[in-house]
Amino acid sequence: GKVIVADRATALDPQKLAKAIESEGATFMQATPATWRMLLDVGWRPARPMRIASGGEALPGELAWRLRDLGLEVWNLYGPTETTIWSAARRVPGPDEISRDGIDPIGRPIDNTQLYVLDSHFSPQPVRIPGELYIGGEGLARGYLNRPGLTAERYCPDPFSEQPGARLYRTGDLVRRLPHGDI
Repeated sequence: GKVIVADRATALDPQKLAKAIESEGATFMQATPATWRMLLDVGWRPARPMRIASGGEALPGELAWRLRDLGLEVWNLYGPTETTIWSAARRVPGPDEISRDGIDPIGRPIDNTQLYVLDSHFSPQPVRIPGELYIGGEGLARGYLNRPGLTAERYCPDPFSEQPGARLYRTGDLVRRLPHGDI
């Protein structure tokens, strides 16, 4: 395989981007929901089966379904920059796997990543009970450059890890764990 990074002019022009996707024979593409919407709004349709990843902002359910309706395999990605971009992933289900409760999960942790739903006392929340999302693992950034106060506010020791020096990142996102394991 090969990786192609679209230049800024191509990435911002849906006609050019659609042409590049087809001329390069792309079978996988990662972009923001805004980019996917931009492509759909100009009538883009994939010429071949594709797996796509959407991240960088929340993936609205209606957009996910528009993409699925084109026969695309759609993956929703979640993760703040402080966790080296992606922390959780979830394949958007097919019509026979639709969640009937209206919840759009961010998924489960990617490899070498831990997701914790904690209360204000740092205790894990039971299934379905909201709490703040904390992220740990190999992708965690060291902190904020030249901002020790902010680093101390957002990063803390990981009480759940046996690894010396392990830390967690406090996302500020309110989430809940579902019975099947997705966040």
